Amino acid sequence: MSKNWPLKENSVSRRDFVRSGAVLTAALAAPSGLFPLAQERPSADKEPAVRLGLASYTFRNFSRAQMIGFMKQLNVFALNAKDVKDHLPTDTQAETAALADYAPAGIKLHGAGVIYFAKDEDADVRMKFEYCKRAGVSVIVAGDPAPETLPRIEKFVKEYDLRIAIHNHGPEDKLWHSPLDVLKVVKNMDPRIGCCIDVGHTVGAGTDVVQAIHEVGPRLFNVHMKDLKSFQDKESQVAVGEGIMPVRKIFEALVATKYNGFVDLEYEIHPDDPMPGVIASFAYMRGVLAGLGA
Repeated sequence: MSKNWPLKENSVSRRDFVRSGAVLTAALAAPSGLFPLAQERPSADKEPAVRLGLASYTFRNFSRAQMIGFMKQLNVFALNAKDVKDHLPTDTQAETAALADYAPAGIKLHGAGVIYFAKDEDADVRMKFEYCKRAGVSVIVAGDPAPETLPRIEKFVKEYDLRIAIHNHGPEDKLWHSPLDVLKVVKNMDPRIGCCIDVGHTVGAGTDVVQAIHEVGPRLFNVHMKDLKSFQDKESQVAVGEGIMPVRKIFEALVATKYNGFVDLEYEIHPDDPMPGVIASFAYMRGVLAGLGA
């Protein structure tokens, strides 16, 4: 797969705000009780404007038990789980065992995916909805449903009252390059059919990610967050805050549109040693949110 995306890089600053090395070092070293974290587990009387979570694909080379340990270290308890390793198996008994491990750790699953709907068949679609119903999630992140499959999926959305968020995969995706491609197809369908905006793939498709958030509006159900040093090179991923992704403007757009889903970190590099980049990413995002009062 080509490293280069055929597009013009968006004009953004290299940092959303000035972050000193000393502040970051202190943020990463501080005990969890001293650093302003608590966006993931809000108090009962105050719901945060933007909630942070984790895409389990970040820890795809680690077992469920290891990932739970990492999440406790991160003080992150909101999970978008994928059928990778033993994170959320599709087998009913194994899935039940996974859920039994997450519950006592305080981890709440809010999404599942990416899940692929390759067959336009009731039995296949129902199996995936049942899988997500058992997990107790509210959003199914769908990878590649063909437009002609969506009316069938819509039927199950109504039956199960679960939202479908179609994930855009950039210029290599034959169907869904950008969230705006998704919106064109689903805008007249059931309001529970919408988008998962992957910010990396969105800028890779040449789409202004901030504008896309505003245009998708109430049909935005999930966000996958990452950062890049070059919008023309998908292999240039770095920890959030170390690239040119307009993170602050993304969060401002989410607040402005009253987005009520999760922003899930999907850190795809260094799969055998992701924690340094994951820690830095959450520290940066929390800093941005604190600056916004969100």
